[in-house]
Amino acid sequence: MSESNRVVAHLLNGKLIKGTTQDFFPNRPLFHLTPVQGGQPVTVHTRQLKALFFVREFAGVTARRDLRGFISAPGETAQGKKLAVRFKDGELLCGYTLAYSPDREGFFMFPSDFQANNLRVYVVTGSSVEIKAGPAAEKLALRVLEQRAA
Repeated sequence: MSESNRVVAHLLNGKLIKGTTQDFFPNRPLFHLTPVQGGQPVTVHTRQLKALFFVREFAGVTARRDLRGFISAPGETAQGKKLAVRFKDGELLCGYTLAYSPDREGFFMFPSDFQANNLRVYVVTGSSVEIKAGPAAEKLALRVLEQRAA
């Protein structure tokens, strides 16, 4: 029997589905998610996803580290190279990846705050408007900070 993963599916339409999955694989077009509130498993098509967050707890952590921690963090760690993703809905996700390639449908990344509720995130490349790596990722994060301060 496969291990269940706690996940939060962020769909392109803005809907969130919290639950567990045992059959998510990046190269498959769909997976099944058993909602946390119970009921029948839901079929989720990868093309419907913005991102799939693998989490410690469903409640989440309200006290998140500021983007400044990402900017001053090392450019590369055991989790890969620094990466920033700006989604079509305006959300910015900062972290590290070993597997980003612009011509692939998606990739995994690890959060820059290793104490965060998110363990890893599968990002659907087409759900983003901007993906930057290395120093360009830091510039993107700085730009977002400046826009938030204005």
